[in-house]
Amino acid sequence: MKIAYILNTYPQPSQSFIRREIRALEASGQEVLRLAMRPGSDPLVDPQDREEAERTEYVLAGGKIPLLAASWRAARRDFALFWQAIRTALSVGRASEVGVLRHLIYLAEAAFVAERCRAEGASHAHAHFGTNSAAVAMFSALLGGPKYSFTVHGPEEYDAPRALSLGTKIAHSDFTVAITQFGRSQLCRWAIPADWDKIKVVHCGIEPQKFADPAPMPDGTRRLVAIGRLVEQKGQLALINALAQAQGDIHLTLIGDGEMRGVIETAVARHKLQDRVTLTGWLDEAAVNGALAASHGLVMPSFAEGLPMVVMEAMAAARPVIATYIAGTPELVQDGTHGWLVPAGDVAALADAMDDFAKTPLDQLTRMGTKARQRVLERHDITTEAAKLATHISGS
Repeated sequence: MKIAYILNTYPQPSQSFIRREIRALEASGQEVLRLAMRPGSDPLVDPQDREEAERTEYVLAGGKIPLLAASWRAARRDFALFWQAIRTALSVGRASEVGVLRHLIYLAEAAFVAERCRAEGASHAHAHFGTNSAAVAMFSALLGGPKYSFTVHGPEEYDAPRALSLGTKIAHSDFTVAITQFGRSQLCRWAIPADWDKIKVVHCGIEPQKFADPAPMPDGTRRLVAIGRLVEQKGQLALINALAQAQGDIHLTLIGDGEMRGVIETAVARHKLQDRVTLTGWLDEAAVNGALAASHGLVMPSFAEGLPMVVMEAMAAARPVIATYIAGTPELVQDGTHGWLVPAGDVAALADAMDDFAKTPLDQLTRMGTKARQRVLERHDITTEAAKLATHISGS
Protein backbone atom coordinates (compact mmCIF):
# COMPACT_ATOMS: atom_id res chain seq x y z
CA MET A 1 0.00 0.00 0.00
CA LYS A 2 1.18 3.51 -0.76
CA ILE A 3 0.07 6.29 1.59
CA ALA A 4 0.38 9.98 0.85
CA TYR A 5 1.12 12.11 3.90
CA ILE A 6 -0.32 15.60 3.42
CA LEU A 7 1.25 18.21 5.67
CA ASN A 8 1.39 21.97 5.92
CA THR A 9 5.01 22.61 6.96
CA TYR A 10 7.31 19.62 7.29
CA PRO A 11 9.65 18.74 8.83
CA GLN A 12 9.79 20.87 11.96
CA PRO A 13 11.78 20.34 15.18
CA SER A 14 8.58 20.24 17.24
CA GLN A 15 6.96 17.55 15.04
CA SER A 16 9.29 14.59 15.41
CA PHE A 17 6.21 12.46 16.15
CA ILE A 18 5.18 12.71 12.48
CA ARG A 19 8.61 11.57 11.34
CA ARG A 20 8.49 8.62 13.73
CA GLU A 21 5.03 7.60 12.53
CA ILE A 22 6.05 7.78 8.86
CA ARG A 23 9.20 5.77 9.43
CA ALA A 24 7.37 3.15 11.49
CA LEU A 25 4.88 2.70 8.64
CA GLU A 26 7.75 2.33 6.19
CA ALA A 27 9.46 -0.19 8.47
CA SER A 28 6.25 -2.27 8.39
CA GLY A 29 6.32 -2.38 4.59
CA GLN A 30 4.14 0.59 3.64
CA GLU A 31 5.30 3.16 1.09
CA VAL A 32 4.89 6.80 2.06
CA LEU A 33 4.75 9.78 -0.29
CA ARG A 34 5.54 12.97 1.62
CA LEU A 35 3.63 16.00 0.30
CA ALA A 36 4.05 19.22 2.29
CA MET A 37 2.83 22.62 1.25
CA ARG A 38 6.12 24.28 2.27
CA PRO A 39 9.24 23.68 4.37
CA GLY A 40 9.22 24.61 8.04
CA SER A 41 10.64 27.96 9.10
CA ASP A 42 12.70 26.72 12.06
CA PRO A 43 16.29 25.57 11.44
CA LEU A 44 16.63 21.80 11.23
CA VAL A 45 19.25 20.79 13.80
CA ASP A 46 18.44 17.07 13.76
CA PRO A 47 19.99 15.03 10.92
CA GLN A 48 16.83 12.93 10.72
CA ASP A 49 14.77 16.04 10.02
CA ARG A 50 17.21 17.09 7.31
CA GLU A 51 16.85 13.64 5.75
CA GLU A 52 13.06 14.02 5.83
CA ALA A 53 13.31 17.40 4.11
CA GLU A 54 15.26 15.74 1.28
CA ARG A 55 12.52 13.13 0.88
CA THR A 56 9.62 15.61 0.93
CA GLU A 57 7.96 17.10 -2.14
CA TYR A 58 6.83 20.70 -1.64
CA VAL A 59 3.57 21.58 -3.32
CA LEU A 60 4.24 25.32 -3.47
CA ALA A 61 7.83 25.00 -4.68
CA GLY A 62 6.87 25.62 -8.32
CA GLY A 63 4.70 28.65 -7.64
CA LYS A 64 1.11 29.21 -8.74
CA ILE A 65 1.32 28.04 -12.37
CA PRO A 66 1.45 24.28 -11.61
CA LEU A 67 -1.46 24.68 -9.19
CA LEU A 68 -3.59 26.58 -11.70
CA ALA A 69 -2.75 24.04 -14.40
CA ALA A 70 -3.73 21.15 -12.11
CA SER A 71 -6.99 22.94 -11.29
CA TRP A 72 -7.76 23.40 -14.99
CA ARG A 73 -7.11 19.72 -15.67
CA ALA A 74 -9.30 18.73 -12.69
CA ALA A 75 -12.18 20.84 -14.07
CA ARG A 76 -11.81 19.27 -17.52
CA ARG A 77 -11.50 15.79 -16.09
CA ASP A 78 -14.81 15.89 -14.19
CA PHE A 79 -16.53 19.24 -13.88
CA ALA A 80 -19.25 17.86 -11.59
CA LEU A 81 -16.65 16.79 -9.05
CA PHE A 82 -14.80 20.07 -9.48
CA TRP A 83 -17.98 22.07 -8.89
CA GLN A 84 -18.79 20.04 -5.77
CA ALA A 85 -15.28 20.76 -4.45
CA ILE A 86 -15.69 24.48 -5.18
CA ARG A 87 -18.99 24.58 -3.31
CA THR A 88 -17.41 22.83 -0.32
CA ALA A 89 -14.43 25.20 -0.40
CA LEU A 90 -16.76 28.20 -0.44
CA SER A 91 -18.80 26.84 2.47
CA VAL A 92 -15.77 25.97 4.58
CA GLY A 93 -14.07 29.25 3.65
CA ARG A 94 -17.02 31.36 4.76
CA ALA A 95 -16.96 29.68 8.18
CA SER A 96 -13.21 30.07 8.60
CA GLU A 97 -11.04 32.82 10.01
CA VAL A 98 -8.88 32.95 6.87
CA GLY A 99 -11.63 33.39 4.30
CA VAL A 100 -12.84 32.04 0.98
CA LEU A 101 -9.83 33.06 -1.11
CA ARG A 102 -7.46 31.09 1.09
CA HIS A 103 -9.67 28.00 0.72
CA LEU A 104 -9.74 28.37 -3.04
CA ILE A 105 -5.93 28.30 -2.85
CA TYR A 106 -6.21 25.12 -0.78
CA LEU A 107 -8.44 23.74 -3.55
CA ALA A 108 -5.75 24.46 -6.13
CA GLU A 109 -3.19 22.77 -3.90
CA ALA A 110 -5.57 19.82 -3.63
CA ALA A 111 -5.83 19.52 -7.41
CA PHE A 112 -2.05 19.27 -7.57
CA VAL A 113 -1.98 16.76 -4.69
CA ALA A 114 -4.66 14.59 -6.31
CA GLU A 115 -2.61 14.43 -9.52
CA ARG A 116 0.55 13.51 -7.64
CA CYS A 117 -1.29 10.79 -5.72
CA ARG A 118 -2.63 9.29 -8.95
CA ALA A 119 0.78 9.48 -10.59
CA GLU A 120 2.45 7.77 -7.60
CA GLY A 121 -0.30 5.20 -7.04
CA ALA A 122 -1.18 6.39 -3.54
CA SER A 123 -4.44 4.76 -2.48
CA HIS A 124 -4.91 6.66 0.78
CA ALA A 125 -3.99 10.12 2.05
CA HIS A 126 -3.36 10.94 5.69
CA ALA A 127 -3.03 14.49 7.02
CA HIS A 128 -1.77 15.73 10.36
CA PHE A 129 -3.72 18.48 12.15
CA GLY A 130 -7.28 19.54 11.40
CA THR A 131 -6.18 22.76 9.73
CA ASN A 132 -5.29 23.46 6.10
CA SER A 133 -3.62 20.07 5.57
CA ALA A 134 -6.91 18.33 6.35
CA ALA A 135 -8.72 20.76 4.04
CA VAL A 136 -6.32 19.91 1.20
CA ALA A 137 -6.82 16.18 1.84
CA MET A 138 -10.61 16.64 1.82
CA PHE A 139 -10.64 18.71 -1.37
CA SER A 140 -8.28 16.23 -3.04
CA ALA A 141 -10.70 13.39 -2.26
CA LEU A 142 -13.61 15.46 -3.62
CA LEU A 143 -11.62 15.94 -6.84
CA GLY A 144 -11.23 12.20 -7.29
CA GLY A 145 -8.02 11.80 -5.32
CA PRO A 146 -7.54 9.07 -2.71
CA LYS A 147 -9.77 8.64 0.32
CA TYR A 148 -8.34 10.36 3.35
CA SER A 149 -7.98 10.42 7.11
CA PHE A 150 -6.47 13.00 9.39
CA THR A 151 -5.05 13.20 12.90
CA VAL A 152 -6.23 15.93 15.24
CA HIS A 153 -3.71 16.80 17.95
CA GLY A 154 -5.03 19.88 19.73
CA PRO A 155 -5.11 22.29 21.32
CA GLU A 156 -5.43 24.68 18.37
CA GLU A 157 -8.16 22.62 16.71
CA TYR A 158 -10.19 22.54 19.92
CA ASP A 159 -10.00 26.34 20.13
CA ALA A 160 -11.71 26.87 16.76
CA PRO A 161 -13.74 23.79 15.76
CA ARG A 162 -16.37 25.76 13.83
CA ALA A 163 -13.84 27.97 12.04
CA LEU A 164 -11.94 24.83 11.00
CA SER A 165 -15.15 23.02 9.98
CA LEU A 166 -14.03 19.95 11.90
CA GLY A 167 -17.46 18.35 11.57
CA THR A 168 -17.34 18.68 7.77
CA LYS A 169 -13.81 17.27 7.57
CA ILE A 170 -14.78 14.34 9.78
CA ALA A 171 -17.91 13.70 7.70
CA HIS A 172 -15.97 13.50 4.43
CA SER A 173 -13.11 11.43 5.88
CA ASP A 174 -12.89 7.68 5.85
CA PHE A 175 -11.87 7.93 9.48
CA THR A 176 -10.44 10.54 11.83
CA VAL A 177 -7.75 10.04 14.46
CA ALA A 178 -7.56 11.53 17.94
CA ILE A 179 -4.35 11.05 19.94
CA THR A 180 -6.13 10.64 23.30
CA GLN A 181 -9.55 9.67 24.58
CA PHE A 182 -9.98 13.28 25.69
CA GLY A 183 -9.28 14.37 22.11
CA ARG A 184 -11.83 11.88 20.81
CA SER A 185 -14.45 13.29 23.18
CA GLN A 186 -13.81 16.79 21.82
CA LEU A 187 -14.20 15.61 18.22
CA CYS A 188 -17.47 13.89 19.11
CA ARG A 189 -18.77 17.33 20.13
CA TRP A 190 -18.42 18.60 16.56
CA ALA A 191 -19.26 15.45 14.58
CA ILE A 192 -22.76 14.19 14.01
CA PRO A 193 -23.46 11.10 16.15
CA ALA A 194 -23.52 8.90 13.05
CA ASP A 195 -19.83 9.74 12.55
CA TRP A 196 -18.67 8.98 16.08
CA ASP A 197 -17.64 5.42 15.21
CA LYS A 198 -15.20 6.68 12.60
CA ILE A 199 -13.23 8.65 15.23
CA LYS A 200 -10.37 6.39 16.33
CA VAL A 201 -7.72 6.77 19.02
CA VAL A 202 -4.14 6.24 17.85
CA HIS A 203 -1.49 7.47 20.24
CA CYS A 204 1.62 9.30 19.21
CA GLY A 205 4.52 6.99 19.86
CA ILE A 206 8.11 6.74 20.98
CA GLU A 207 10.86 4.43 19.76
CA PRO A 208 11.61 2.20 22.79
CA GLN A 209 15.01 1.17 21.44
CA LYS A 210 16.21 4.76 21.82
CA PHE A 211 15.54 4.52 25.55
CA ALA A 212 16.82 0.97 26.05
CA ASP A 213 19.23 1.79 28.88
CA PRO A 214 17.99 4.70 31.00
CA ALA A 215 20.71 6.58 32.85
CA PRO A 216 20.66 6.42 36.65
CA MET A 217 19.58 9.51 38.55
CA PRO A 218 22.53 11.90 38.91
CA ASP A 219 23.78 13.24 42.23
CA GLY A 220 23.86 16.90 43.14
CA THR A 221 21.47 19.78 42.60
CA ARG A 222 18.04 18.67 41.44
CA ARG A 223 17.76 19.35 37.74
CA LEU A 224 14.51 19.84 35.82
CA VAL A 225 14.18 20.02 32.04
CA ALA A 226 11.37 21.75 30.12
CA ILE A 227 11.17 21.07 26.38
CA GLY A 228 9.04 22.84 23.80
CA ARG A 229 8.35 25.93 21.77
CA LEU A 230 8.70 29.12 23.79
CA VAL A 231 5.13 30.27 23.26
CA GLU A 232 2.31 31.37 25.52
CA GLN A 233 0.40 28.10 25.62
CA LYS A 234 3.44 26.14 26.87
CA GLY A 235 3.47 28.11 30.11
CA GLN A 236 7.22 28.69 30.46
CA LEU A 237 6.69 32.21 31.82
CA ALA A 238 4.56 30.77 34.65
CA LEU A 239 7.33 28.22 35.19
CA ILE A 240 9.93 30.95 35.68
CA ASN A 241 7.62 32.69 38.16
CA ALA A 242 7.11 29.39 40.00
CA LEU A 243 10.85 28.74 40.14
CA ALA A 244 11.29 32.18 41.72
CA GLN A 245 8.79 31.16 44.45
CA ALA A 246 10.18 27.68 45.02
CA GLN A 247 12.47 27.19 48.00
CA GLY A 248 14.24 24.05 46.80
CA ASP A 249 17.69 23.87 45.22
CA ILE A 250 16.62 23.38 41.58
CA HIS A 251 18.27 24.09 38.26
CA LEU A 252 16.02 24.45 35.21
CA THR A 253 17.03 23.86 31.59
CA LEU A 254 14.68 25.21 28.90
CA ILE A 255 15.13 23.44 25.57
CA GLY A 256 13.47 25.07 22.56
CA ASP A 257 12.95 28.46 21.04
CA GLY A 258 10.14 30.73 19.96
CA GLU A 259 8.49 34.11 20.04
CA MET A 260 8.52 34.42 23.84
CA ARG A 261 12.23 33.85 24.33
CA GLY A 262 12.91 37.54 24.98
CA VAL A 263 10.07 37.80 27.50
CA ILE A 264 11.32 34.69 29.30
CA GLU A 265 14.90 35.95 29.40
CA THR A 266 13.63 39.23 30.87
CA ALA A 267 11.72 37.33 33.57
CA VAL A 268 14.80 35.26 34.40
CA ALA A 269 16.82 38.45 34.84
CA ARG A 270 14.07 40.17 36.85
CA HIS A 271 13.96 37.26 39.31
CA LYS A 272 17.80 37.03 39.35
CA LEU A 273 17.66 33.40 38.23
CA GLN A 274 20.50 33.53 35.69
CA ASP A 275 22.52 30.97 37.67
CA ARG A 276 19.55 28.61 37.96
CA VAL A 277 18.15 28.71 34.41
CA THR A 278 19.78 27.64 31.14
CA LEU A 279 18.17 28.33 27.75
CA THR A 280 19.65 26.08 25.07
CA GLY A 281 17.59 26.81 21.95
CA TRP A 282 16.59 23.84 19.81
CA LEU A 283 18.68 20.68 20.23
CA ASP A 284 18.81 17.55 18.11
CA GLU A 285 17.25 14.33 19.37
CA ALA A 286 20.50 12.95 20.79
CA ALA A 287 21.16 16.14 22.74
CA VAL A 288 17.59 16.20 24.10
CA ASN A 289 17.98 12.61 25.28
CA GLY A 290 21.29 13.58 26.85
CA ALA A 291 19.64 16.45 28.71
CA LEU A 292 16.95 14.10 30.02
CA ALA A 293 19.63 11.65 31.17
CA ALA A 294 21.39 14.45 33.07
CA SER A 295 18.14 15.54 34.75
CA HIS A 296 16.04 14.27 37.63
CA GLY A 297 12.73 15.01 35.93
CA LEU A 298 10.72 16.90 33.34
CA VAL A 299 8.43 19.85 33.99
CA MET A 300 5.62 20.62 31.52
CA PRO A 301 3.68 23.73 32.64
CA SER A 302 1.38 24.00 29.60
CA PHE A 303 -1.91 25.90 29.58
CA ALA A 304 -3.20 23.88 26.60
CA GLU A 305 -2.03 20.62 25.00
CA GLY A 306 -3.02 17.46 23.23
CA LEU A 307 -0.57 15.08 24.88
CA PRO A 308 3.03 16.30 24.78
CA MET A 309 5.59 14.01 23.17
CA VAL A 310 8.23 15.26 25.59
CA VAL A 311 6.23 13.82 28.50
CA MET A 312 6.36 10.41 26.81
CA GLU A 313 10.08 10.73 26.12
CA ALA A 314 10.89 11.75 29.69
CA MET A 315 8.89 8.83 31.05
CA ALA A 316 10.66 6.45 28.64
CA ALA A 317 13.94 7.82 30.01
CA ALA A 318 12.69 6.81 33.49
CA ARG A 319 12.21 10.36 34.69
CA PRO A 320 9.22 11.52 36.76
CA VAL A 321 7.13 14.36 35.41
CA ILE A 322 5.64 17.56 36.81
CA ALA A 323 2.79 18.50 34.46
CA THR A 324 -0.47 20.39 34.35
CA TYR A 325 -3.76 18.55 34.74
CA ILE A 326 -5.07 19.21 31.23
CA ALA A 327 -6.34 17.42 28.12
CA GLY A 328 -4.84 13.94 27.64
CA THR A 329 -1.98 14.28 30.13
CA PRO A 330 -3.84 12.60 33.05
CA GLU A 331 -4.52 9.60 30.78
CA LEU A 332 -0.78 8.92 30.91
CA VAL A 333 0.64 10.60 34.02
CA GLN A 334 -0.87 9.53 37.34
CA ASP A 335 -0.38 11.97 40.19
CA GLY A 336 1.81 10.56 42.96
CA THR A 337 2.80 7.51 40.91
CA HIS A 338 4.64 8.92 37.90
CA GLY A 339 5.10 12.48 39.13
CA TRP A 340 2.98 15.48 40.02
CA LEU A 341 -0.10 16.98 38.34
CA VAL A 342 -1.05 20.58 39.08
CA PRO A 343 -3.79 22.93 37.85
CA ALA A 344 -2.78 24.85 34.73
CA GLY A 345 -1.78 28.44 35.40
CA ASP A 346 -1.51 27.95 39.18
CA VAL A 347 1.98 29.31 39.88
CA ALA A 348 1.81 28.58 43.61
CA ALA A 349 0.78 24.95 43.05
CA LEU A 350 3.57 24.53 40.48
CA ALA A 351 6.09 25.98 42.94
CA ASP A 352 4.85 23.59 45.64
CA ALA A 353 5.20 20.62 43.28
CA MET A 354 8.74 21.68 42.42
CA ASP A 355 9.57 21.90 46.12
CA ASP A 356 8.10 18.43 46.71
CA PHE A 357 10.21 17.19 43.82
CA ALA A 358 13.34 18.80 45.28
CA LYS A 359 12.94 17.17 48.69
CA THR A 360 11.82 13.73 47.45
CA PRO A 361 14.58 11.16 48.15
CA LEU A 362 16.54 10.04 45.13
CA ASP A 363 15.49 6.40 45.51
CA GLN A 364 11.83 7.42 45.49
CA LEU A 365 12.33 9.53 42.35
CA THR A 366 13.97 6.48 40.79
CA ARG A 367 10.95 4.29 41.62
CA MET A 368 8.60 6.89 40.16
CA GLY A 369 10.71 7.04 37.01
CA THR A 370 10.70 3.25 36.68
CA LYS A 371 6.90 3.13 36.93
CA ALA A 372 6.63 5.99 34.44
CA ARG A 373 8.83 4.10 31.99
CA GLN A 374 6.74 0.92 32.29
CA ARG A 375 3.53 2.83 31.66
CA VAL A 376 4.66 4.74 28.59
CA LEU A 377 6.25 1.68 26.97
CA GLU A 378 2.96 -0.19 27.39
CA ARG A 379 0.86 2.62 25.88
CA HIS A 380 3.00 4.51 23.36
CA ASP A 381 5.23 2.15 21.36
CA ILE A 382 5.37 3.71 17.87
CA THR A 383 5.47 0.32 16.16
CA THR A 384 2.21 -0.70 17.84
CA GLU A 385 0.53 2.64 17.20
CA ALA A 386 1.61 2.81 13.54
CA ALA A 387 0.23 -0.71 13.08
CA LYS A 388 -3.12 0.51 14.45
CA LEU A 389 -3.11 3.35 11.94
CA ALA A 390 -2.20 1.00 9.08
CA THR A 391 -5.05 -1.32 10.09
CA HIS A 392 -7.55 1.55 10.02
CA ILE A 393 -6.23 2.62 6.61
CA SER A 394 -6.42 -0.86 5.10
CA GLY A 395 -9.88 -1.48 6.56
CA SER A 396 -11.40 1.87 5.67
